[in-house]
Amino acid sequence: MSAIDDLAAELARLPGIGRKTALRLTYHLLRQPAEQSRRLAAALNTLRERVRPCSICFNLAESETCAICADPRRDAASICVVEQASDITAIERSGEYRGRYHVLGGRLSPLDGVGPEHLTVGALLDRVDAGGVREVILATNPSLEGEATALYVHGQLETRGVAVSRIARGLPVGGDLEYADGVTIAQALSARRTM
Repeated sequence: MSAIDDLAAELARLPGIGRKTALRLTYHLLRQPAEQSRRLAAALNTLRERVRPCSICFNLAESETCAICADPRRDAASICVVEQASDITAIERSGEYRGRYHVLGGRLSPLDGVGPEHLTVGALLDRVDAGGVREVILATNPSLEGEATALYVHGQLETRGVAVSRIARGLPVGGDLEYADGVTIAQALSARRTM
């Protein structure tokens, strides 16, 4: 394999990047000044050296704890459970949630060999058992695996005296009913609220 093929193959491993896009990126990098490629390589190395999971919630951090866990203004009695650290960014964009988080590091997927032992459920249970947590919000994705994960975590929390809730699902703002699938409409109807 050539150096071009090697880089394109590595770029194609990234989510959302196919072979054609990987080749386009490779050729783009070759047209740029050598210093830009060195800065990109240095940024990747720095990322791998400095970013690690938060020791409390498993969010990504450059120190022992992430900024959210270190913020005393966040409500420690509420924990929002997400699959990946990137999900925190989406929830934080809403500006509505002021509690803390717990990153599972994936979702149950027996076909892919991912069982409960591969997730950080034990650390979540330890946080709840330590006291002070009143509510756990399950914010896993509305996929088959995400639902299975939410049910598993709920089962583990059932006897621990903490309220467990699930984020609502339904129609997006600005969406049209005629384009929504049946499952989304059914979930929107079941999660309806009084006006």
